[in-house]
Amino acid sequence: MSRFWSPVVQTLTPYVPGEQPQMERLVKLNTNESPYGPSPKALAAINQQTTDDLRLYPDPEGVALKKAIADLHGLDLKQVFLGNGSDEVLAHIFLGLLKQAKPVQFPDITYSFYPVYCKLFGIEYQTIPLGSHFEVQVEDFTTPNGGVIFPNPNAPTGRAIPRADIEALLSKNTDSVMVIDEAYVDYGTESCIPLLRGSAYPENLLVVHTLSKSRALAGLRVGFAVGHPALIEGLERVKNSFNSYPLGRLAQAGAIAAIEDQAHLETTAGKVIQTRERLVKELASMGFDTLPSTANFIFTRHPNHAGGRLYQALRDRGIIVRHFKSPRIEEFLRITIGTDDQSNELIAALTDILTG
Repeated sequence: MSRFWSPVVQTLTPYVPGEQPQMERLVKLNTNESPYGPSPKALAAINQQTTDDLRLYPDPEGVALKKAIADLHGLDLKQVFLGNGSDEVLAHIFLGLLKQAKPVQFPDITYSFYPVYCKLFGIEYQTIPLGSHFEVQVEDFTTPNGGVIFPNPNAPTGRAIPRADIEALLSKNTDSVMVIDEAYVDYGTESCIPLLRGSAYPENLLVVHTLSKSRALAGLRVGFAVGHPALIEGLERVKNSFNSYPLGRLAQAGAIAAIEDQAHLETTAGKVIQTRERLVKELASMGFDTLPSTANFIFTRHPNHAGGRLYQALRDRGIIVRHFKSPRIEEFLRITIGTDDQSNELIAALTDILTG
């Protein structure tokens, strides 16, 4: 601690990202990265940008990337906002749209960056408990609020709710912004982006996406939000007061190519889904209780073995998963879906641990 820290820094409890360990022969299943590489077209596009033009600033508006996103989803260019990863997009949303007189609402078990943003920006918040089966219950988000935000599927649980439930909540929650964080939507969840098409879409709905998961570009840092042009204009005002060039030339080029290569996304996401379903069955045969997941990870526990012990035992064998020391979920492990070979190594290690 330094005497030069501002009061806000002294009171912050920062977000803790997933560990990026430097270990030999590591099976890394802790940060929900894609087990498969990016689109070859994205890599080629990035390589084509490694020219002398890197001395020049990139397009601050990212018009070509916005157009690729708008074209893919059937939206207007003015409905798209870009950021340096979805975390930066979310930060601008919290400051620009969710800092209101009433508290913002989100689940009690969810993406742990949400309360961090609230504390950083001085935003009052209210957590809404998940149901007994760790499900988001939209009927509980009906009290007056300064905004509602939750991932769909939720993190770290992996559980999703139907788009119809979100539509129902939108019809009741008309006086504040609703933000649906769809970081993992491509692994089997209904997206809310179709609600933003046409001439009479909700003026208070914002949907956030990242290219870090299904597009396998976590190292490139690209995220976006789509919604009503008035919401996007507010986010642009915040962005241009903070960092007017959030996406470099390489990031924009790679993101455009990845967005346009829908076949690659569908192929790799399909592989992840198949591996996920097989892994869930294998774990069930070993006595694990796994929540229903439409993400590229699962949330699982064993009734006879503490989550912390299983986490450490796997780590001792060179397999890294995620363990949260939080109320209600301390017995769970969040396991990223890897390749079939990685899943086989995981199952073998768990078999050894449980029978040892």
